Formats: sequence, structure tokens, C-alpha cells
Amino acid sequence: MTKEELDSLMDTQWAGRNIVYYDSVDSTNLRIKQMGDEGAPEGTLAVADKQTAGRGRRGRSWDSPSGSSIYMSLLLRPKIEPDQAPMLTLVMALSVAEGIMDCGDSCGNPDVKIKWPNDIVYQGKKLCGILTEMSADMDQIHYVIVGIGINVQMTDFPKEIQNTATSLKLVTGKTLLRNELLAKVLEEFEVLYEQFVSAESLKNLKAEYESRLANKDNRVNVLAPSGAWQGICLGIKEDGALLVQREDGNVEEVIAGEVSVRGIYGYV
Repeated sequence: MTKEELDSLMDTQWAGRNIVYYDSVDSTNLRIKQMGDEGAPEGTLAVADKQTAGRGRRGRSWDSPSGSSIYMSLLLRPKIEPDQAPMLTLVMALSVAEGIMDCGDSCGNPDVKIKWPNDIVYQGKKLCGILTEMSADMDQIHYVIVGIGINVQMTDFPKEIQNTATSLKLVTGKTLLRNELLAKVLEEFEVLYEQFVSAESLKNLKAEYESRLANKDNRVNVLAPSGAWQGICLGIKEDGALLVQREDGNVEEVIAGEVSVRGIYGYV
């Protein structure tokens, strides 16, 4: 994966048009945060072959060896309210899922799904994670960083995630071009992002997102601070909240970041 190859493949207007490439870096999110503070334009993309301090949600480490996966962070400056920014996680999740499908035969056409709100999965195992961070005042966003890690060529995983993680290589048996997949994801994102920003909600993306929602119409565990409970996943609201119907028929709105939602028999 090289900057020159990425530049040649990027068929977008602004997303990924300013690429900063690293052979090795602590974290693409940390580097793009610095660029955001320094005034880098929207669409600036940090890409690394290897990360030494990759992070996932809730401060978890993200295993990031060389030559195996996509590690990238995108800088955004959306004209939306700060409380709308978490929806960008869902926009990117849909973009990654669609980007994988866009690769067609070269990606083996895996029927990937989204584990709400931010993981791409295949047959119950995680292929991709997304971490969204924001710099903002009470009423104004300075910038949003969307970090994406996609397991592409990995065939070995740390013991603690062996049962819950997989890669496109393991799923398809194919050796995939990371450059091509990265470019497809950003093409999808540019289109979906502009639909989201114009509506200031997910109303234009809701049906498409739900078509990829792994647990839709299935029973899920909702792991909330107040205690775990079970219900049927009905889909999402236009603001990205997950709708889960309790045993008594009442429908609860589950907010990303406050709780974890899992399948009854495992991670998905």
C-alpha cells in the first residue's frame, strides 16, 4: 500500500484527496487529531501500514501489525450540531459494508452485516471496527475524526479475540488489495455523508442501514449500566438510536455509547 497507488485509485471529490501516509505510526486517530488542530481541510486522510498504539472503543487496544489490514482516520468538518455527530459512526459503518460489496469478486462477495452501531461482521465475527471522536464547543463542531480498522489479510489473532474476530482473507480465501478496498469505502462514504449532512439525520440511509443490520428482528441482550435485559431488535431511528422491544411490548431507544448490544448466543 502506497500513497501514490491510493492517489491513483481515489475517485472522490474531497474525501481522501489529501492523504498522509505512514509506514508506521502510533495511531492514525492521534495524527489526524493533530492535523485537525492545525487546520487541515475536510477529507484529509491519515493511512498507516502499521500502528503501534491503535485504539478501539472504550480505550481498548487494536492489534495493528504491518502488511495485513487497513488503518485509516478521516477528518471531517460537518455543519451539524454536536449531538448529531455520533450518527457519523453509522454512516461510516454502512460505507464500509457497501465498499466491501463494491469490490465484488475481488473481495469474494461476502454478505457482511453491521453490528450496531459500529462493527462490520461476517457470520458472527468482527471484520472491522470504527471509532469516532470529536472536538467541539457546546454549540459548534470544530472537527470530527472517524477512525477505521479493517482486518484484510490477517490470519492469526491474539488469543483473547480469536473467537470473535476474522478477516476478509479468512472469509474469502482471497488475497485482497487494500488500496482498492480503501478507495471504494471512501467513494461510498462521500455519497452517504452528503446525504446525511443535507438531512441532518439518517432518514435517507435508514432503510439501507437496516438491510445490513445483523440483529434486526432477532433477540438481543442489552447490557446497560442499570442491568441487562433482552428484547427484539426492530431497527434504528433516524437519529441512530437502536429500537428494541421489551418482553412487555414497550419499545426502548438504546443510545450508542451508553450500552452494549449483543446477540443471545455470543458477540453478534
